[in-house]
Amino acid sequence: MTASPQPAHRQPATPRGRPFLSIGEVLAQLRGDFPDVTISKIRFLEAEGLVRPQRTPSGYRKFSRDDVGRLRYVLTAQRDHYLPLRVIKEHLDAIDRGLEPPALTGGGPRVPRALVAAEGLPGPDTFRREPTELRLSRSELMDAAGLDEAGLGKLEDAGLVSTRPGSSHYDGDALLIAKSAAELARFGIEPRHLRSFRAAADREVGLIEQVVTPMVRQRHPEGRARAEEVAREIAALSVTLHATLVKAGLRPGLGR
Repeated sequence: MTASPQPAHRQPATPRGRPFLSIGEVLAQLRGDFPDVTISKIRFLEAEGLVRPQRTPSGYRKFSRDDVGRLRYVLTAQRDHYLPLRVIKEHLDAIDRGLEPPALTGGGPRVPRALVAAEGLPGPDTFRREPTELRLSRSELMDAAGLDEAGLGKLEDAGLVSTRPGSSHYDGDALLIAKSAAELARFGIEPRHLRSFRAAADREVGLIEQVVTPMVRQRHPEGRARAEEVAREIAALSVTLHATLVKAGLRPGLGR
């Protein structure tokens, strides 16, 4: 699960030294806010697929912090908003795909605001974060990026946007690319003009791979972690360098 529900309740705490809770411990944590909840209710919600605890080799349930958060979300939606399980499942599916869930009072799932902010261009901090696990349908991507079917098709034809390998969903990188391309289109810059950006990015990837591949091949476990950190650092520097070169190149033409 890429993002767990975070309703307005206190966060559950697992016993010291243990990352998982038994079903009895989960019940004890939930009963303060939901006096009517029972072990049978928790088992029913599991059977309906709203929570998926792990199991020990002997078959006992092991609930994580995220599992307890999901149960709080389900119970709140039922108690305060009378939502049926079918609708709650749709909410949880949106959360699992990295979206902001629909408001409990209505509406649909939303792309996280940070990904569609006007100033959401990649910079050094972008490369320090873990790759996004956002999963968008085709219609969700078009809506969030402000594209129509023809516009998205042109981006795909230019090799700029694609679904994740082995998936029918688009990730957060595809969203940022699509939104940037949609903004550039307002100035008459079409997807076919952006092929050079793709080619330049591929050359930079090749250069970074030359630097980090020897680290990946090292046998000690720190090698791969070091390679990932170096790749992020070089990528961030290349973005800064590219932006500065473009700005410096524009200065004479703008009379500065």
